[in-house]
Amino acid sequence: MSNETKTLDKGTPLWRLSKKFQYAADKIIPDSLVFCLILTFVVYALALILTGSNPLDLCTYWFNGLWTQNSFAFQMGIMVVTCATCAKAPQVKRVMNKLAAKANNQVVAMIMLVAFGMVTSFINWAFCTVVGGLFAMYLAKNVKGMHFPLMLAVVYTCMVFGQCLGPTASVYALLATEGHFLADSIGVLTQDITVYNPHNVIIWSIFAVILLIISITTKPPKHEIVELKTDFDDADVNYDVESRDTLADKMNGGKIFMYIIGLAGVIVIAREFITKGFMGALSMNLIIFLFITANCFLYKTPRAFIEAYKDNMKLACEVIVQFPFYGGIMGIMQDSGLAQVIIAGIVSIATAKTLPVFSYLSACAVNLFIPSQGGQWIVQGPLLMDAATQLGANKIDVINAFVYGDECTNLLQPLYLIPMLAVVNQKLKDVWGMCAFICVFWVIVITLGYLIVPTIVPWNPMI
Repeated sequence: MSNETKTLDKGTPLWRLSKKFQYAADKIIPDSLVFCLILTFVVYALALILTGSNPLDLCTYWFNGLWTQNSFAFQMGIMVVTCATCAKAPQVKRVMNKLAAKANNQVVAMIMLVAFGMVTSFINWAFCTVVGGLFAMYLAKNVKGMHFPLMLAVVYTCMVFGQCLGPTASVYALLATEGHFLADSIGVLTQDITVYNPHNVIIWSIFAVILLIISITTKPPKHEIVELKTDFDDADVNYDVESRDTLADKMNGGKIFMYIIGLAGVIVIAREFITKGFMGALSMNLIIFLFITANCFLYKTPRAFIEAYKDNMKLACEVIVQFPFYGGIMGIMQDSGLAQVIIAGIVSIATAKTLPVFSYLSACAVNLFIPSQGGQWIVQGPLLMDAATQLGANKIDVINAFVYGDECTNLLQPLYLIPMLAVVNQKLKDVWGMCAFICVFWVIVITLGYLIVPTIVPWNPMI
């Protein structure tokens, strides 16, 4: 392509706007660990200035917080490895390629990606985080000319945005639970009230359409397309090639062990679904176990099973190392009182009409440092509900706005993006600019939504 053609072909207007964010990401955004460490220093400095905490106490808060994420780090690490191991099995490759082959052009591919991301997010956010990235990979292999960083940003946005209308979000599940910590003041709130109410459905639907439009119309010129580049190739690896002359070899290569474990897994999974219902059963542990069970049948022998896992174990490195650091950030935010200072400052200038917007903006800010919806609600929920009671605001709108804010800045802070990047072998700066670009539209749409929709669609539940 000549320089003159490159000059003339600048891509669509949305692409030219997105490039400004990607340019900043290329120049400013470091690797995800450095990003996390910088956030740690920022939170430490803010807590020192705004809360008057002792420097040594802040170090203790950080140390105590590190270990709060141990279980979560292991869960996410083993999920990444297990899902990647499953996805690399020859049988799964053929199915995913067959599904991706139904996309015969870029527009259809993006529509399929958004639909896949939303559906899998409704099932379970962790499931979508890994499988959504893998589906983007298969689509990019089958439809040439796709800008892969945009695809990852779009499916990741589907993951976080889907939680705002999905039944598996932490806050919605918590508020529907008998005896939750705010039950005395707001009662038990079922999801037909908190999730599937007119305001939330309208606002969610508007941004869902806008996200689809963004994904289709943000088109780079040919010379600026970044296509899929990864070592996740189509070659099938035979992990079970050793001889079986001895008894030990025969046991290592025996299929009966994996089939028995796999069958037991199927029975356990079926029982969970029957007794708890499909949505009720889909915890993160069950998602992981489902893929482990599938791998028992996909790899068939103990030797093949463990060798396949060993090949993918490196994908868990960044997850397991970085999640505790985010726990340290949360420890400083919560124990120093910095979270309460930030929230109180934002909410103090609100009115009954604008409180949902300030709930949204405060959640956006706090989520940068407490990237756990449940943990953030424990800190922020009581303050928001007290403010809603004093101002006479719509508490359900305040709760929903909180969820949108908590999910929104997941596009900026990379904790939940790390597993997806690990599986598809991408760096944070490759995708962060596109995520930030989409985040701007999210902020604008949700802010305007909570200023306009409650005005034109009256709905105020008595709680």
